[in-house]
Amino acid sequence: MRAMKFSKYHALGNDYLVLDPADAPALPDERAIRLICHRNFGLGSDGILYGPLPSSVADVGLRIYNPDGSEAEKSGNGLRIFSRYLVDIGRMGEAAFTVETPGGVVECVVDKRGLITVEMGTVTFSSEKIPVQGPTREVLNEEITVGGETLRFCAASIGNPHCVLTVKKVSAEQAHRLGPLIETEARFPRRTNVQFLEVIDRANIRIEIWERGAGYTLASGSSSSAAGAVAKRLGLVDEDITVHMPGGQIQLHIDVHFAVRMTGPATRVAKMIFDPGALNEPAVR
Repeated sequence: MRAMKFSKYHALGNDYLVLDPADAPALPDERAIRLICHRNFGLGSDGILYGPLPSSVADVGLRIYNPDGSEAEKSGNGLRIFSRYLVDIGRMGEAAFTVETPGGVVECVVDKRGLITVEMGTVTFSSEKIPVQGPTREVLNEEITVGGETLRFCAASIGNPHCVLTVKKVSAEQAHRLGPLIETEARFPRRTNVQFLEVIDRANIRIEIWERGAGYTLASGSSSSAAGAVAKRLGLVDEDITVHMPGGQIQLHIDVHFAVRMTGPATRVAKMIFDPGALNEPAVR
């Protein structure tokens, strides 16, 4: 394997490495992805964005990989980062463009201030589509017992699965302790992203996030979208809300059909080159 060039960005502290097929015609395998993303033995990131790729249904295609090597269907922060990258390399300009992900096609716009707006798609609460085991239903206000605690949750999908737990006050400690147990809970056959949701008022929510395949995360666009849609479905917020996370804030507009428009920043960090000799590191399996 030859040296690989990456562009590193973060979106409110949720960082990704962009790998352009022009620089790497072949995607690294699962073990290589784990090592490249490793905070100690690699470049360090919450995942890899591989694109732009050809697409028959959108302007460009994108594949998204978690730091454990698994593939994600969609990532709101990843899409903002990828949009910023496309503008930075001159592939896209001020006009709206579309990106195909395994979780659906989205429309993106990068404005002159550097804020990126992504039409994330429509949130569903259907157990079949998320998926969640059990009878066909909207998964709303159900009970889950993990780590000796019984909590109420709603499940949702915006192209990837989410479990949103409503709590009086969120904490990072709770996300670290219960997040991995809920991610792999048997009722979620494809695992799940996990959000702990605190409603501040009708225009503001706060979340803590445990991300499937990545772990504790400072910010997430798809998690914000799912948690915001759940809060609206429960009648707790209005259509325009701010999502507060440890890494910063995202603005959401959620319409009557639960289609979500997300707006937030993405920051360019560095150009990085990964030496293939580092793949010989035995510590990362």
